[in-house]
Amino acid sequence: MDFGIGGRRAVVIGGSSGLGLASGEALAAEGVNLVIFARGHEQLETVRHALAPAHGVRVETVAGDLTKRSDVIGLAGLLRESGGVDILVLNTPRPPSPMRDFLDEDDDTRWSEAYQNQLHGALNVLREVTPLITGNGLGRIIGTTSASVKQPMPRHAISSIFRSGVQAALKHLSLEIAEHAVTVNSVAPATIATPTFAQFHDLEARIAATPLKRSGTLEAFGATVAFLASQHAGLITGQVIQLDGGRTASLV
Repeated sequence: MDFGIGGRRAVVIGGSSGLGLASGEALAAEGVNLVIFARGHEQLETVRHALAPAHGVRVETVAGDLTKRSDVIGLAGLLRESGGVDILVLNTPRPPSPMRDFLDEDDDTRWSEAYQNQLHGALNVLREVTPLITGNGLGRIIGTTSASVKQPMPRHAISSIFRSGVQAALKHLSLEIAEHAVTVNSVAPATIATPTFAQFHDLEARIAATPLKRSGTLEAFGATVAFLASQHAGLITGQVIQLDGGRTASLV
């Protein structure tokens, strides 16, 4: 299937590793030119040198911290000067480890860190980059949240609370900019076998709690993002796409 997005331009926040990198790889495979924003300059350069020749696309990198408004304004300035962007993929850092239940979260430092990384940073990006999405009828915003925005999971209090805030922002935005033919959706994973996942979670226990009895893959996550960015997803907006193997038990 031709996704119809070859030659488009996407900015991928947190795109140098994990889910962000998987998103960028899937878009590049569809012929999308990339601007990758992340904190580590060296890792960004490694990704650029890998993706550009592999897929024959243009890959630009911008080193910055999404929690610093000045860094995000700088990114927006670069995008504005170079003609805007069609697709925004918004990934935020993981919450503090170890994960805890709400009543065990008594450390203000952890709350502050999670707020800055997961919610404040996301709002910075949405405020600055959304006005630059041209799209020409194919504008797309795709956020990464978590299955816990639909069904809170044990010991995920901080993640559930702040990622739900991101989800609320995306839903509001989907209504506000629909008239400009820009769709806004999120992908909500539960268990994705990233290189670092097993460092923070009991992978076997998570798989056992999943109806399909398997974890997701980075490739499946990236493919979902690419589909939401495609011309075929033009009537999907304001939605949470649950990539959770059936784990979320809510009806909607």
